[in-house]
Amino acid sequence: MRKELWFGVTLMAAIVIAVFVFMPAPSTWTNGHLGLLMLALIVVAIMLGFPTAFTLMGMGVLFAWLAYRHADPNIAVQQTLDLMVQRAYAVMTNDVLISVPLFVFMGYLVERANLIERLFRSLHLALAWIPGSLGVATLVTCAIFATATGIVGAVVTLMGLLALPAMLRAGYSTSVSAGAITAGGCLGILIPPSVLLIVYGATAGVSVVQLYAGAFFPGLMLTALYILYVVLIAKLKPHLAPPLSAEERAVALPAFALSLRDTIGDRALPALVRGIKGPRNAGVPTGVMLRQLAIVLMPGVVVAAMLAGIYSVVTSPVPITPADELVEMGSLGSSADVSVDSLQAPPADGLQPPPVDSLEPPPADQLSPPPSTTAPEAPAPSGAAPATAAESDTNGEASGPARLPAPMWFWITLAVACIALLYFYWRFDFARLEIFKLLLSSFFPLAVLILAVLGSIVFGLATPTEAAAVGSVGGAVLAAAYGRLNFGVIKESVFLTAKTSAMVCWLFVGSSIFSAAFALLGGQALVEEWVLSLNLTPVQFMILAQVVIFLLGWPLEWTEIIIIFMPIFIPLLDNFGIDPLFFGLLVALNLQTAFLSPPVAMAAFYLKGVAPPHVTLNQIFGGMLPFMAIQVVALVLLYVFPEIGLWLPTVLYR
Repeated sequence: MRKELWFGVTLMAAIVIAVFVFMPAPSTWTNGHLGLLMLALIVVAIMLGFPTAFTLMGMGVLFAWLAYRHADPNIAVQQTLDLMVQRAYAVMTNDVLISVPLFVFMGYLVERANLIERLFRSLHLALAWIPGSLGVATLVTCAIFATATGIVGAVVTLMGLLALPAMLRAGYSTSVSAGAITAGGCLGILIPPSVLLIVYGATAGVSVVQLYAGAFFPGLMLTALYILYVVLIAKLKPHLAPPLSAEERAVALPAFALSLRDTIGDRALPALVRGIKGPRNAGVPTGVMLRQLAIVLMPGVVVAAMLAGIYSVVTSPVPITPADELVEMGSLGSSADVSVDSLQAPPADGLQPPPVDSLEPPPADQLSPPPSTTAPEAPAPSGAAPATAAESDTNGEASGPARLPAPMWFWITLAVACIALLYFYWRFDFARLEIFKLLLSSFFPLAVLILAVLGSIVFGLATPTEAAAVGSVGGAVLAAAYGRLNFGVIKESVFLTAKTSAMVCWLFVGSSIFSAAFALLGGQALVEEWVLSLNLTPVQFMILAQVVIFLLGWPLEWTEIIIIFMPIFIPLLDNFGIDPLFFGLLVALNLQTAFLSPPVAMAAFYLKGVAPPHVTLNQIFGGMLPFMAIQVVALVLLYVFPEIGLWLPTVLYR
């Protein structure tokens, strides 16, 4: 028997033995004990290979009937059927789940746009100066593509076909290559738009928008730690990740670039500027050089536009509300400003007539004419004093408020940007121009799509469902732009989207019935009572919860962990004062292990299916272990510095 099967059988045996050891005699079982037995049985049944969704529904219906039968056997069947219908209807009316098929459809369309090969090639050349550049390019490609698709299996499979042979040909270690591909491919379950975050938000009742904003920086941090590990391996152990040869880093130049390089110079910007006029163009058409010059100037134009936008924002005048302008009711004070003593009851004898003296007109000598508003004023003589404050205010309103001076940090940023641009164009030769054009055709379309989807969600311009719809249209536009949008692609994408969405929805129905049965049996109350009896501090509870989730990631996938176990953990958070948003970010980061830990380790099996025959599962598992350790380090960093995940949601929404 294989080692994986031995491990799975041993784990199931341990669960069964633990049930028999810790459970009391059957004659003394309560409903709570039945709930714990149901929890153990569901884990064993999933490990045996039964479909998760229907196993959850079957177990939930059976134990819900037992719970209702204990209360009233006559109506137990009717109540169980009512529970099934109510839970299924609640899932059908959950608006959050509408975004799942749209994001999945966007991912399948982007996957079939055939961008990943161009993206990997351009990043491989652009990052050639970094140690371990091929591994770094693999991780960056996986992160970008996983962000655009969110489909772990697709990213790992495509990178296994594309990057693994290239890394092995370059002399990379099999373990390092496999670890980089599997770890990078799993980033899609953490970096938005992630289906995991949608499922957690719907399960825990947390805003998906805030989860997306919170998961952004932890995802970047984990990617950066992966890249740092590969760079250190390439630096300290070059035989595991050797540098690329000159032939592999060579870039083929087109004819116009060769002509300008030989006649004028290698730097792109001066050569194009000097070659535009007169006989210096060396036979290159002026239109070609103008188009290339526009591409060369594009980074400078983008940086200038960004700096201009920042300058406009930081120097915009503070709006001043005129005194005679309508003010919103309650903005000048609140009900809290009115003291209780100031609220006096009316006199007991009702309203009093005004005093007689107030009805008499004042004496004639006290009457004064109202000030004239129409009499013209005498013209001011030359050399008169400056205008009054009122006149200056009027003139200021007529000319518009003055802009504020730019702060010092803006001028420092401007100076740094100018120096960086000068250095960039000094090093920008024709080879880098060709690499930049490759990035324009592969990296930037995906970046624009990702920024459009995530930016509209994070900045409140669209709900996740609306942004997912825009992303689906954007994926179709990308596929059409690269000539990949046809009936076959659309048909396959729709079929796979329906298959994945049906799986998620059936999982939600099954988990809803299962969690209802677990609550009916009192299992949740029993778990809560046991946890509170331990007298744990919030830190100890957080460590216990993350260790349990980490261990559950070995035999189970993330879908089963979120669906089955999160309804058990979420009600306990209030007792320890833990924010469900922060807990969700820790869980999302922790659940990277679900795809990287044996015996499930679906990423390893995806890679093994497309890897050369000499690459074994043990080598793939060995390559994933250092990246699992990096995930633990990232988890500790996020817990010690929670602002990594909570800063952006706090700034934007709280």
